[in-house]
Amino acid sequence: MMRSLSFKLTMSFLIVGVLGVGLVALLVNWQTAQKFDQYMADLYQDEMLDLTQQLADHYRQYGSWKGINALLILDQSATTTPPPRRWLPVTLVDAQQMVIYGGGRYEIGQQVSRRDLQHGTPVTVNDEIVGWALLSSSNTHGAPAPGTPEDDFLVNVNQATIVSAIGASVMALLLGVVLARTISNPVAELTTATRLVAGGALGYQVTVRGQDELGALAASFNQMSADLAHANHLRQQMTADIAHDLRTPMSVILGYAESLSDGKLQGTPEMYMVLYQESTRLSHLIEDLRTLSLADAGELPLLKRPFPPQALLEHVALAHMVQAEQQGVSLTVIPAPDLRLVSLDPERMIQVLGNLVRNALRFTPAAGSICLQAQQQDGNSVTFSVQDSGRGIAPEDLPHIFNRFYRGDQARPQVDNEADNSGLGLAIASAIVQAHGGKLTAVSALGQGTTMIIELPYQ
Repeated sequence: MMRSLSFKLTMSFLIVGVLGVGLVALLVNWQTAQKFDQYMADLYQDEMLDLTQQLADHYRQYGSWKGINALLILDQSATTTPPPRRWLPVTLVDAQQMVIYGGGRYEIGQQVSRRDLQHGTPVTVNDEIVGWALLSSSNTHGAPAPGTPEDDFLVNVNQATIVSAIGASVMALLLGVVLARTISNPVAELTTATRLVAGGALGYQVTVRGQDELGALAASFNQMSADLAHANHLRQQMTADIAHDLRTPMSVILGYAESLSDGKLQGTPEMYMVLYQESTRLSHLIEDLRTLSLADAGELPLLKRPFPPQALLEHVALAHMVQAEQQGVSLTVIPAPDLRLVSLDPERMIQVLGNLVRNALRFTPAAGSICLQAQQQDGNSVTFSVQDSGRGIAPEDLPHIFNRFYRGDQARPQVDNEADNSGLGLAIASAIVQAHGGKLTAVSALGQGTTMIIELPYQ
């Protein structure tokens, strides 16, 4: 059965919490036992020395441990003042490491290891060890005698440790549930959102719940979803614009072709010129769409070679000089000597600059001016600028002028040659410049003209 992320995270937090609490409890218990054993040894150090001295005297007197119980067990009915201090349970081990008196922890006759004897006090007679006295309260290798204060103390400490461990585990479980839901809920929302987007609900947004990695993921998803919705809208709009722009020349061509085939019209040079112009317009539109598709796929062919920037501008100016003179517009190239050669595809870049000049001519009135200029930027790049004195671009249109089929100010009067504009010129120009590793930008204000700037890196 598939477990949810929330369940897995909760169990992970619980296991880590229980392991951590258990380890701490074991360390506390072990450390408590060690320190308590040391405390008891220090507390009864003087009494143990007195006892070992009495044990040594007893052994020296009798030559054996016979009658030792009478020495180790104090009389409860003693009435001396102050009353004798009651010894803690003591285990006496002879020289053969055999228990001859058990203080509650060992049985008589039990063999005691050398490791246990390290925590005892040796009984020495004539520089010879005849036995060892062990405090039965030692917890290093065993429990104290039941019923003793030491045993009660350690039992209380262990109980408190267990209760604390259980409480900490419960808190770890509750905290794990909260943290798991904090992580799993945004993930679940994103999962649902991705399914909705995959089902066609483009633009669907999720709630950004924080500034952490999950919040950044949600924000990235929202941006992606919005971009998808915008791209889909542009695709739909572009499809509609393509259909519209194709329909106009096709309608003209089909209308004339049908009339000519039916004999309703007689062919004239003017009619054939209209058919030729519409066919040319249709061919240009198809070629523009092909160029854009190649640029989108990163397969736009470029034949780069070192080329002088000034010669590029002069070629474009010469190609459009006649049209500029017919419109009464001054078209000039500002000289810029000592410019380095730049690697580019001359034909493609002439296409870009020609498109920018045609746009400038389209919106520059008579007696206006258009200036072309190339400048070197810090030795790393070169810029080409096309500056006109036309009416400029509205601020609301400026961010969109490089979008496909975008035409700002739809209500503006159309100049004679604007009917040939497909709305793809600037988009194609931007795509070609980007294929060269550069960028195309525009600076404009209403009534102050427009400057198109191409920046290309030296390669």
